[in-house]
Amino acid sequence: MKLISGRTSSGRAPSPWMRYGATAAAVAATAVAGAGAVDADSTWYRSLRKPEWQPPSWAFGVVWTPLYASVAYAAGHALGTVPDRRERTRLATSLAVNLTLNAGWNWLFFRLRNPKAGLVGTLLLDLSNAQLIRHTARTDSTAARTLLPYAAWCAFATGLNASLVRQNATR
Repeated sequence: MKLISGRTSSGRAPSPWMRYGATAAAVAATAVAGAGAVDADSTWYRSLRKPEWQPPSWAFGVVWTPLYASVAYAAGHALGTVPDRRERTRLATSLAVNLTLNAGWNWLFFRLRNPKAGLVGTLLLDLSNAQLIRHTARTDSTAARTLLPYAAWCAFATGLNASLVRQNATR
């Protein structure tokens, strides 16, 4: 039975419980996978020169929790408004790519200890955010607007990552 991209085996569109449950599970898996790479207390990370405007460490969890919830809601909502199976598959694929890039940034930056690789990853995430919003807006403007704070925070994170690359160029 396809839960996100297609119809169920009976030919009906997935129920709201299935759509929202699947998108919530995908977003939760992303959060867990990404968090598995983060070590903000490592000697390496603490030794990096950081811009004055970087939020405190605790702020990231406070911000990401509602952002992840908004992504799960927007995706579940949008998948329920897409009348065409093909477009639903495109939207689900766009979400899957986006969530992979989202979790991947943590691995590039923290696990590889490579701010430059992290910058590439977050730039790709920003492009993916634009694509996800564009796909979503085709059929669900409410869901697309719900994704805007997520995209804005990711753009902020790109600026922060770029600043870390500049300030630590000699490392």
